[in-house]
Amino acid sequence: MKRLITFLKDHGKEIVRNLLYILSVVLLFLIFPKEGKFKYEFQKGRPWMHTDLIAPYDFAINKSADIIMQEKERIISQIKPYFIYDTKRTSEKLQDISNDFEKKWNLKYPNGNNNKDQNLEFCYKVFNTLFSKGIIKYTSVIDDKPGDYKMILVKDNIAEEKMIEDLFSIRSAYDFIHDTLRNANNIDKQFALSLIEIHLIQNVVYDRERTEAEKLSKLEDISTTRGMVQTGERIISTGELVTNEKYLLLESLKQNYETRLGSSSSYYLIITGQLILLAISIIVLRFFLLYFMKDVYSDNKKILLILLLIILMVYLTSIVVKYNVAYLYIVPICLIPIVIRAFFDTRLALYVHIIAVIIIGFLVPNSFEFVFSQLIAGIIAIFSVVKLQRRSQFFLTSLMIFLTYSFIYIGLTLIQEGDIVGIKPYYFALFAGSATFTLFSYPLIYVFEKIFRLITDVTLIELSNVSNKALRELASMAPGTFQHSLQVANLAEEAIFEIGGNVLLVRTGALYHDIGKIIKPEYFTENQSTDENPHNELTLEESASVIIDHVSNGVEIAKKYNIPDQIIDFIRTHHGTRKVGYFYLMKMKFNSVDEIDESKYTYPGIIPFSKETAVVMMADSVEAASRSIKKPDVEKINDLVEKIIEGQLNDNQFIYTNITLSDITRIKEIFKKKLMNIYHVRIQYPNEK
Repeated sequence: MKRLITFLKDHGKEIVRNLLYILSVVLLFLIFPKEGKFKYEFQKGRPWMHTDLIAPYDFAINKSADIIMQEKERIISQIKPYFIYDTKRTSEKLQDISNDFEKKWNLKYPNGNNNKDQNLEFCYKVFNTLFSKGIIKYTSVIDDKPGDYKMILVKDNIAEEKMIEDLFSIRSAYDFIHDTLRNANNIDKQFALSLIEIHLIQNVVYDRERTEAEKLSKLEDISTTRGMVQTGERIISTGELVTNEKYLLLESLKQNYETRLGSSSSYYLIITGQLILLAISIIVLRFFLLYFMKDVYSDNKKILLILLLIILMVYLTSIVVKYNVAYLYIVPICLIPIVIRAFFDTRLALYVHIIAVIIIGFLVPNSFEFVFSQLIAGIIAIFSVVKLQRRSQFFLTSLMIFLTYSFIYIGLTLIQEGDIVGIKPYYFALFAGSATFTLFSYPLIYVFEKIFRLITDVTLIELSNVSNKALRELASMAPGTFQHSLQVANLAEEAIFEIGGNVLLVRTGALYHDIGKIIKPEYFTENQSTDENPHNELTLEESASVIIDHVSNGVEIAKKYNIPDQIIDFIRTHHGTRKVGYFYLMKMKFNSVDEIDESKYTYPGIIPFSKETAVVMMADSVEAASRSIKKPDVEKINDLVEKIIEGQLNDNQFIYTNITLSDITRIKEIFKKKLMNIYHVRIQYPNEK
């Protein structure tokens, strides 16, 4: 048990890393549809590059999507709308007329009138004529239709084809009423008109439900196939051009073939093949990180971010393909390289994009076209964010992605169709949607920054702005330290640029490395403007403690201002585990080494663990020491730089970094050159006197 615990402790990080790779393969496998893939790749307008293809079995020829759409449109245009004659309401209204006539007539003629029966018979006749023919209620279905437009009228469950003009409209009903009244004799026209208007209704109404049911029934009857291909029949020969007709044959065979594979005994072999291909893709990514991106490979958080992006994009694509493959190109695949580039370099962004596109290529039809389009668009996206310094760059990237998709689509269509008529505008809408969705990379990057505690160049630029609140406080409270930090940033920036590394990270880390001096700034020589030195009132141990504390104070202040951990690392490491030299040497003057508690004079921090943190440590020590040089010259600067950096090497401050002796030699030369420029030291050449 003890051995197991020790093993897990020593190899825990590596075990978690391998589990992440395995889990990603499993998740991708679960996302993948469990179906086979047609083994031939083909494109419309290109020659058939494989051997002669013979039909292995009988299969139906599928109609193209355009033909099916045309048939649907034709059927929809031919469907007649259904209207229903409301018999019940008509009967109720006739009874209401009879009752209302009696009340109103008696009210108007309390002493009686000999024409009552004649008036009642007239009103009944008008209503019966209107209602029996039917008064149609207009809807958007027939608003703009001519009078001879045909519809289906259902009356007492009997359907009969009618024209719109066979029925009354409200307008024509009123015209009929007025014409009838005009020709009537011995009728109280005002009374009759008032009664008829009150009880006039539209008793023929649109039956949406029955119309839609009829439309659905007709659409379901559309055949998706036309004709058959017999077993042994030649489908296409080697070198033969894939015309529209041949393309339909090949697509029909492909769909039939993949359906048969998915439902046959080959199912387990199919899923085995999927597992193998997915595992290979992830393993190749793992080895790339291992051999070329060791800093990423050793950080499980970064690996998780990369794998998560791939899985999310594969999952999103699979959903779109299942829902409607026509919307495939609205999926923002280019989010992957943009997000990866924001946190890492262009090489990793391109490689991860390639892996993701290859995996997604197994999910989609016309894999070659898809992979080609996405690879080119991804490369263009990476180019546009190589120097990501402003949030507004995302809009330019989005535009470039749209233009790339559009030109590739136009080129492929011209090759396949040989005619601009084949270019469909709705594809450009999909490309615009995909490009627009890439703008979500901005909030996505922000979310990933917070979740995975990573940092982007844009954030570094914001942090390194001297107007930043934390740096303004440093400049106000400790102006000498602020100037020192600027000089350290300049030295470190030049050095890391020369040997290779994150220039922005180094500059930002250098600006914040001494921020702890905001507390008790007067105890540091660069901030002392008078001859009074507060250390004169302290013991050597107390003075050393004040100096040492600026590291822990800096960490606390940085956390207060929400400075990322990557910048705090520069605060923790810029003195490593070295001693406070001046006070330690002063102590040694009066005491033997055995009598000195070295821990009180030693920084308790951690030593540098990267090129960047190592360079800032060197720059900090060299710049601070150079201020004490009186009448600086070439020899003094040379000796100073050599002495300080050799001392750090001897103290084993760089054993955990990936910096080489060759790098250190180049750094020394840069520091010497920069310090000579700062102090205006002129190099004496041999021929000068």
